[in-house]
Amino acid sequence: MPLASQFVSTWPRPRSRHTRATTASSSTGAAGLAIRDKTNFIGAKVPSGRNRVTNKQKRAVLIAGPTASGKSGAAVAIAQRLGGIVINADAMQVYDDLKVVSARPSPQEQAGIPHYLFGHVDAGERYSVGRWLEDVAPVLSAAARRGQYAVIVGGTGLYFKTLLEGLSTIPDIPSQITSHWNRQLKEHGSWALHSILMAQDAETADELDSNDSQRIVRALCVRQATGKSIRQFSNSQPLLADSDITIQAALLPDRKQLYARIEERFDNMIEAGALPEVEALIVRGLPDDLPAMRAIGVPELAGFLSGEQTLDEAIEKAKTNSRRYAKRQMTWIRGQMADWTLFTEPEDLVSQCLDLCGDQA
Repeated sequence: MPLASQFVSTWPRPRSRHTRATTASSSTGAAGLAIRDKTNFIGAKVPSGRNRVTNKQKRAVLIAGPTASGKSGAAVAIAQRLGGIVINADAMQVYDDLKVVSARPSPQEQAGIPHYLFGHVDAGERYSVGRWLEDVAPVLSAAARRGQYAVIVGGTGLYFKTLLEGLSTIPDIPSQITSHWNRQLKEHGSWALHSILMAQDAETADELDSNDSQRIVRALCVRQATGKSIRQFSNSQPLLADSDITIQAALLPDRKQLYARIEERFDNMIEAGALPEVEALIVRGLPDDLPAMRAIGVPELAGFLSGEQTLDEAIEKAKTNSRRYAKRQMTWIRGQMADWTLFTEPEDLVSQCLDLCGDQA
């Protein structure tokens, strides 16, 4: 098996390109938003533009955006006006143990609106996009039967991508292959593994951030086990192939303002109990490689609790990592959501979404 150390010094540094619910065809609706004209959740056709949609037809709003962009508040505002529900599409907000660190909406922030797929997974589990699709499908179907709007909000671009395009069918990977690449990751880091992937499968590597260790390892495992690129596995069994995503909108705030909100929010997390939350995770003795244990804020504050660094150092490190994560999220949105409508302010997103939904109601 190839070793990461064989590539570290010889391969050029890769470039980066990039937590309860790219389109094939889209057109522009009354409010200038990207809308779809495909089969909806219950099999009816949804007309685009200013044409009306009957109350039996499923309608949904997708809201993507980086951390601290105001997307959760926008989702609640839209759901309030439409009598809808809010569904989580953030990979960290699914974890019950990360209430504070993941900035999960509080009961006050939920404002009485039904929220789904928030905090429904234990931190000891490895949640995946496949499980999210399985979990979100019945929620969307139930909303469709009730004639409700489903507002799907989050910062995990892969959730939105698979919701719209389906999930690739990939064979089971032998455990020894997975163990090998996990050892390589631990010994040499994600950058070295990204270099290996670049040498074996440049197209896939080019789509992945060099720090996205989980997806890099997955791609390498698939390559070794099958001899094929992970990209070659077609979406032959999309779990939500009949979905009709009516509106697709994304927030891309001014970067300086976003970074200021990120820093303020992490300070608020400390006051809200982030330290006891992380301490409770440590007491459980969970493996460090679990997704919940890698959530921004957890390893940094764990370092303080273990005496490795001061609280100020841990906070600053978490803020830095949050800014970097937000930058990767914005890169994903620009690169993977080119046909979505972009907004800099949550208020504008809410206003235009409601205008379009009003035309369809």
